[in-house]
Amino acid sequence: MQTMWLGGAEWLAVLRIGLGLWWLESWRHKDKKEWFKGGGIGWAAGIAEKHRWAVVRSGFDAVVRPRPRVMAYVVAYAELALGLGLILGFLTPIALVAGLVLNLVYLVLMIHDWAEQGQNLMMALISLVALFAMSWQAWSLDAALGIFL
Repeated sequence: MQTMWLGGAEWLAVLRIGLGLWWLESWRHKDKKEWFKGGGIGWAAGIAEKHRWAVVRSGFDAVVRPRPRVMAYVVAYAELALGLGLILGFLTPIALVAGLVLNLVYLVLMIHDWAEQGQNLMMALISLVALFAMSWQAWSLDAALGIFL
């Protein structure tokens, strides 16, 4: 498929790179000093405590609450890795699936706050389109290295 400026594979690369920039912005805008002291995880704990689904409360208590500092680093650096991986097109299918999972976790945690859901739903949709349309075919290290052909 050819459009006025770019072919289909290039437009999918634009979509993938845009999603990567979105993840990079999610990482960039965090107040790292406060985040790594537990601010972000503390905020999430308050939401999880009042969550309408018991599985979310118990899952948070089992996985995140015992290790808030580690989880703060995991979340922040996962967003950074997703952003860089998608922008560079390196291990793209893995980054897209990981991003989709992270967006779904955010979506489930914040299920009661629909103002927050627009971003997570849009990023999840872009991840699905980019994954199933194989957005790593152009402008990516994956294509240059012959990975995931």
